[in-house]
Amino acid sequence: MAYAEVNGLNLYYEEHGEGTPLVLIHGGLGSGEMFGPILPLLTARHRVILPDVQGHGRTADIDRPIDIRTMADDIAALIRHLGLDRPDVAGYSLGGGIALQLAIRHPETVGRLVVASAGIRRDANDPELLAQQGQVNAAAAEFMKDTPMYELYHRVAPRPEDFPRLLDKIGASMAVDYDYTEEVRGLQVPTLIVAADADMCPPSHFVEVFALLDGGLRDGGWDGSGRAKGGHALAILPGLTHYNLCDSPLFAQVTLDFLTP
Repeated sequence: MAYAEVNGLNLYYEEHGEGTPLVLIHGGLGSGEMFGPILPLLTARHRVILPDVQGHGRTADIDRPIDIRTMADDIAALIRHLGLDRPDVAGYSLGGGIALQLAIRHPETVGRLVVASAGIRRDANDPELLAQQGQVNAAAAEFMKDTPMYELYHRVAPRPEDFPRLLDKIGASMAVDYDYTEEVRGLQVPTLIVAADADMCPPSHFVEVFALLDGGLRDGGWDGSGRAKGGHALAILPGLTHYNLCDSPLFAQVTLDFLTP
């Protein structure tokens, strides 16, 4: 358990296990604890670095918006702070967006990349879900007091009273339109796209993302020569949703398989 001063943020992180480094980035309103059920599977092969991103877990918020681009800059600074040489990076949901932006903005800091449950266009999300996200703000804090997200935040946050402020910032970030199609098309880091078969975005969206990476466009061939040229891959995990993918052994297994080519 330690803190790193990066970009004006006192960023909390933990390290577990030994082996090749893997930076593992949690989802929104969570912390590194989200990966607890699968952490033993990952640490059997990797030195896992678990940061708590801005305003989450044990990392106190600072005076700036919640934005996956600046949060990716934080992770790049943490990688440099730890002296890591192109570690593998995996992220889930909000953390998947951060991991993707890390590879886009700081490709020299990433070895192999796993992006889980993170769409690349806002309009790819279920319209009903977008309407629900529009209700995320400070006023919702009272109704969330019986949720695991509130329990975690209240238990570990340096300033538990900041929870309504975090909801305001998360709500504002989800209201912003985005489309990272062109950035993904130019991605140079070998990337695994992972999604549940009942995710926030339909499986077809993640197939589209894979196609941007030259994947799924032709028969792979007996020798694999027809696979995506950049070493990219796609995994749609059966029987899962956006909300339980992060602690599924299936997610751990496809991640481990991809990181050991």
